[in-house]
Amino acid sequence: MAIASFSTRSTQLFSHYNHPSLPTCTITTRHGTLIFFSSKLKHCTFTSTHFLHSTASAISSVGDGGRSLGSDGGSGGGGGGGGGSGGGDEEEERDRNREEVMVALAEASRSLESFPADLAAAVRAGRVPGSIVRRFFQLEESVVLRWLLKFGGFRERLLADELFLAKLIIECVVVIFTKAAAELECRKEKFTKELDFVVANVVTGIVTGFVLVWFPAPTVSLKLPLAVSAGPIAKLFCGCPDNAFQVALPGTSYTLLQRIGAIVRNGAKLFVVGTGASLVGISITNALINVQKAVNKTFAAEAENLPIISTSAAYGVYMVVISNLRYQVLAGIIEQRILEPLLHRNKLILTAAYFTVRTANTYWGSLLWVDFARWVGVQKIKD
Repeated sequence: MAIASFSTRSTQLFSHYNHPSLPTCTITTRHGTLIFFSSKLKHCTFTSTHFLHSTASAISSVGDGGRSLGSDGGSGGGGGGGGGSGGGDEEEERDRNREEVMVALAEASRSLESFPADLAAAVRAGRVPGSIVRRFFQLEESVVLRWLLKFGGFRERLLADELFLAKLIIECVVVIFTKAAAELECRKEKFTKELDFVVANVVTGIVTGFVLVWFPAPTVSLKLPLAVSAGPIAKLFCGCPDNAFQVALPGTSYTLLQRIGAIVRNGAKLFVVGTGASLVGISITNALINVQKAVNKTFAAEAENLPIISTSAAYGVYMVVISNLRYQVLAGIIEQRILEPLLHRNKLILTAAYFTVRTANTYWGSLLWVDFARWVGVQKIKD
């Protein structure tokens, strides 16, 4: 049976693991650590206590159809996440990621083949540390989260933030109450007269609340690498993070241009979604107004249909300029860089903190939209 062996820049080591039934693999690190495991990565033997502090230079599996988990494997580099730091340091981090994943797989008695294809490819490329793999195992324990992990978008977001679903629910529930409260605060005694505006804003807010959590949420990039023939713009946006301020995982780095690109890319998406949601919301509101006009003749003198095109376009611009930046800062700085490091040991308190800041952010956004709509002239103050 063939034996895989590897060497580092330091001491060259070689070892055999003579098992009659299991294919083997050897990882040699600069500290002399050797690991032997089957091609399905289910059995590991560690011969050094320095394993967790060493860096593997290569990983390969014999008897596994020639697939390798090495840094130059077929799946390496996907997503264009790097480019901002020295290649040597990044490769060392990716080697360390592969080591950590091997330990996590051994602890859980799991095989790489049980992973979704995109996650397995990211592991082989060294872009996923062991902590993310352990989170994947923890999330699978929940029936609901295990089902959501089948979808790529949810998988990338839940692996980056296990409380992402809680944030999504918080936002969608809170938006109804905060929108209505903010409308009342801004319009005061004119609230009843401008009820048509209020309904349009609340309906639109429910739809956009979802995407405002979804698009700027930090993710674990599981994108496949682009084709070599891809243009420079496509490569730039493919390598951008989903949040301009998110923390880069070990083995991944983002340039300043890529982080700016995240704001531009999300802004374009939010303009399309915001404009579309506003079109739907205003159309529903106008339909309700017309029904009331037909039933109540006195209502017809007070109510008027909302301008669909101008209001929808204004809302799309508002989403790009104001909402985009607010939610990028909220998810990438306030939550990921401030609240999570401080409160990560107590998930209940952390969730309560998320609820508080997201409620305040949504309420503030509602106030800003009323002022913005009046400023651009799509909603006029009624006498």
